[in-house]
Amino acid sequence: MFKKVLIAEDHEIANISVQKTLQELGIQTAKYVYYCDDAFTWVKNAQRDGEPYDLLITDLTFEEDHNPQRLSGGLALIQAVKEIQSQLKIIVLSAESRTAVIDELFKSRAIDGYVRKARRDAQYLKEALQAAHQDKLYQSPEIKQSIREKNSHEFTTLDIHIISLLAKGILQKDIPQHLQQQQIKPSGLSSVEKRLNLMKEVLEFSKNEQLIAYSKDIGLI
Repeated sequence: MFKKVLIAEDHEIANISVQKTLQELGIQTAKYVYYCDDAFTWVKNAQRDGEPYDLLITDLTFEEDHNPQRLSGGLALIQAVKEIQSQLKIIVLSAESRTAVIDELFKSRAIDGYVRKARRDAQYLKEALQAAHQDKLYQSPEIKQSIREKNSHEFTTLDIHIISLLAKGILQKDIPQHLQQQQIKPSGLSSVEKRLNLMKEVLEFSKNEQLIAYSKDIGLI
């Protein structure tokens, strides 16, 4: 099991709960901080001294107070520590439930586990710790189910044509004309907008650019 763990969590009760969970797994050396800048400093100093941390457990959201921070939250902290210690294991413990955000953490931030703050999160944190120690990725069950549902969206032929045209730089308002040229129906602007809105709602995206990038990632276009 991990020997040296750093906890970045600005709520004291949550911080104490995480420490207790670590102790139950036999992890005795655990440093906890309330600010992202402090967490980065501890990681940097430990790396410099040749005694690096094995694991960082961090929230994503940190409340602002009288102590201004250079690193504004968990995303910035993860990126910063990865730049100086790329192999550092990272588990995110957060109330964030948007699957698009969580999915991106695994893809672009290379985190090792995600546990949502909810019922049974102490149990799931234990499972995440054990999985990360075995070089396995971990998502708490409700997050895994949400991501599975997201990835199960069935793209229609019309959906694929619309996304492909957007990816080619065609403006949304001009897509009906291109669909008509290819004899694809329905081709009205309202139909195009409805399909785009549906896809973004199901996949929890707010921009067409996110939909295009996702479609490319899964090989749809």
